[in-house]
Amino acid sequence: MHFTNQTLREVVHTSIGGSKARVVLSNAYGTAPLTIGAATIALHGTDAAIQAATARPLTFGGKPTVSIPAGAIMLSDAVEIVVPPAADLAIDVYLPGTTNVSSPLTMHTGAMQTNYVSETGNYAGKATFPTVARVQSWFVVTRVDVAADAAGGVVAFGDSITDGARSTSNTNSRWPDLLAKRLAAAGLKFGVMNGGIGGNRVLGEGVYSAGINALARFDLNALSYSGVTHIIVLEGINDIGNARQNPTPTAEDLIVGHRQLIERAHARGIRIYGATLTPFYGAAYYSEIGEAKRQALNDWIRTSKAYDAVVDFDKATRDPNNPSMYLPAYDSCDHLHPNDAGYKAMAEAIDLNLFKETALPGRTSSSR
Repeated sequence: MHFTNQTLREVVHTSIGGSKARVVLSNAYGTAPLTIGAATIALHGTDAAIQAATARPLTFGGKPTVSIPAGAIMLSDAVEIVVPPAADLAIDVYLPGTTNVSSPLTMHTGAMQTNYVSETGNYAGKATFPTVARVQSWFVVTRVDVAADAAGGVVAFGDSITDGARSTSNTNSRWPDLLAKRLAAAGLKFGVMNGGIGGNRVLGEGVYSAGINALARFDLNALSYSGVTHIIVLEGINDIGNARQNPTPTAEDLIVGHRQLIERAHARGIRIYGATLTPFYGAAYYSEIGEAKRQALNDWIRTSKAYDAVVDFDKATRDPNNPSMYLPAYDSCDHLHPNDAGYKAMAEAIDLNLFKETALPGRTSSSR
């Protein structure tokens, strides 16, 4: 999808609240500079509307426009805006030129959130937003940082199951969203950041919008996030499934990849938890060879003590009578992704005591 002299109104969900915020825009996959003509942040209203009194213009080094170099991200200046916990924010981005050029537009498909495209013109921060299209993707906006008195930040790093595929749109029913609710209810002030990308793999390059492999994107999509103190990793099912009958990558290959993530997190003083892979019997790319790899990888995650702790999503979602498949009540019907109830079971399987300690002893975090 491309845009010419149009404004995007994109809705994102917060975990903890605060008194200031900044927006991070991305041209990470672009091969040419991307011009931002204007950008604003506001509390979302209903549909394409915003709470107009809350709208704040975003600046970049004090300027309302910016050109993002190819392959780069751009942080806005922080603005004063009261952001409630678990709020929906509307980020407006005006693109004055055309994106229908050879340079790819950085985007996140499968957002499970309705976003809005305007007719021709700059409507950033406007109460009236003349919508010509509704999309289930985010473009250019990569995250929002909220200034808060927080104990730390949790990054959920994974593939489409972390991204929330097949959860109900516009309800924030992904397991990281539900984890954020549990943390808030327990009085644990942690921001939760979703680093999931549909189709992502530990070692191989994904297809369609799946992006680069997990090892290559770990710095950008986990280690560099503001205030991160903990990471939960759920990765590997796409490496296994897409291999089908191919013996490679082996479970041992995937373990090497996981060990790399662990070492890199520990080098920053960040606690990193390994999540077991959920069942996939009946999925389009299921194979007995793949199931054996999944079991081997899960056994290593549970027993190796390489991760600082284990989150057993497999145990939380599997059918006790048929452990290679989802409990039917948790299956979205594609046999790969959970439904809303399954995502809730995943979030509830996470021991909140894991977040009562922050930096690893003997290491100094360089992520702040």
